[in-house]
Amino acid sequence: MTLVSTLSPCIMCTGTALLYRIPLVVIGEHRNFLGAEDLFSERGVHLVVLDDAECIEIMANFVRQHPDLWNEDIGR
Repeated sequence: MTLVSTLSPCIMCTGTALLYRIPLVVIGEHRNFLGAEDLFSERGVHLVVLDDAECIEIMANFVRQHPDLWNEDIGR
């Protein structure tokens, strides 16, 4: 099983992936938000960060256009 995410998973999503023992996580980008990626490494989960320019742009635009939703979801 593989988890594919546009953005680095938050701590809750990271915990869920670990709970269900997902062995591979592919992340589109982690410049706009860096989740708890270290927890994957500590537990032997293979992590691939694509650093995809389109993902970076999509997320940056969303954060800029919807700061209220972004801050509510991310908890800042």
